[in-house]
Amino acid sequence: MTTITSYPKEKIKILFLENISDRAVEKFKENGYTDVVKLSKAMDEDELVEAIKDVHLIGIRSKTQITKKVINAAQKLQAIGCFCIGTNQVDLNTATEEGVAVFNAPYSNTRSVAELVIGTSIMLIRRIFEKNELAHKGLWDKSATGSHELRGKTLGIIGYGNIGSQLSVLAESMGMKVLFYDTDIKLPLGNATSCKTMKEVLGKSDIVSLHVPEIEATHNLINEKNIKDFKKGAILINDARGTVVDLDALEKALRSGHISGAAIDVFPTEPQKNGDKFECGLQGIPNVLLTPHIGGSTEEAQENIGIDVSNKLFKYLENGITDGSLTVPSLSLPPHPTAHRILHVHENIPGVMSAINTELSKHNINILGQYLKTNDSIGYVVLDVDKKLSEQAFKLLKTVKGTIKVRKLY
Repeated sequence: MTTITSYPKEKIKILFLENISDRAVEKFKENGYTDVVKLSKAMDEDELVEAIKDVHLIGIRSKTQITKKVINAAQKLQAIGCFCIGTNQVDLNTATEEGVAVFNAPYSNTRSVAELVIGTSIMLIRRIFEKNELAHKGLWDKSATGSHELRGKTLGIIGYGNIGSQLSVLAESMGMKVLFYDTDIKLPLGNATSCKTMKEVLGKSDIVSLHVPEIEATHNLINEKNIKDFKKGAILINDARGTVVDLDALEKALRSGHISGAAIDVFPTEPQKNGDKFECGLQGIPNVLLTPHIGGSTEEAQENIGIDVSNKLFKYLENGITDGSLTVPSLSLPPHPTAHRILHVHENIPGVMSAINTELSKHNINILGQYLKTNDSIGYVVLDVDKKLSEQAFKLLKTVKGTIKVRKLY
């Protein structure tokens, strides 16, 4: 059953940037939300500050930066949808402090990235790109020198999460041996072998594929020092984050022949939009594939992401459900059609819940359902109250010390 929200649906403003899948737009329009704007481009900070003032939901991909300044300018913002895996483009600390729910799609494009790794692995180990270039120039080079099968080779995976583990399964089906290293203990899939150190993986692998997040610990994870640990003639693939490989060190290793090939899909600095100039020190080096951050850019992945994130945004907007939120504590809620629902986000300090219950009890407001979840910074409580007294309850909850945001849902 579609929930009737207290706030008129035609007044709820939804903004989607960066050409997000039409499935996301359709989800809201099919359910009565008419003020949905979809733009193909990203926005810079100044543009966003102006555009986001009256926006209730915003959807972005990886180019749009939701900074503290942007969030502070968003007077009505309820949630941010990151239609991608990462959320490093959003100031999560500020979003948490302001009670703005942030959702992403951690699983929807894993297959697309894993398939790209397999595809580029075959192309690089066969040196297809060089032969393709010669053929386009009118030169015939039917030689097996330096060209190998993927079967029987060892794939080293750094980061055995959603993508790394799926890649592991695909690689084994191609007849590869799989080694992996992860900072957390992970259960190997199939016949994959967990290694105690990254150095062990680098030294034994014919192809190394990186699948780690962009955090301080992974900055220049592959660098001038440990690139010497690679097996001579190995191939490096980075479809993870642009800051995890020191490209200067990789360039030297490629030019010296220590690394025989590379596929790089992500870069420390990337152009803002299609058609912008792109420069990289790896340009022009043989057996190097450079792609414009397209690991998850398949129509299937974008459609799945559009469905996943729009569903999360929709459930939060209509029911207060925060499953998958990275900021507001995660709550899965049953419907309560006989009551009115109020959402209360507050600082995680002692006494807030006591104050809420005391205020409502003092005014004889009956609570028909109450759900609470906290994290280190904030608490999220959902109250289902008597319909006749919900407006009074709403006003009382605004006065509770530590309140960040109150929303009367229905």
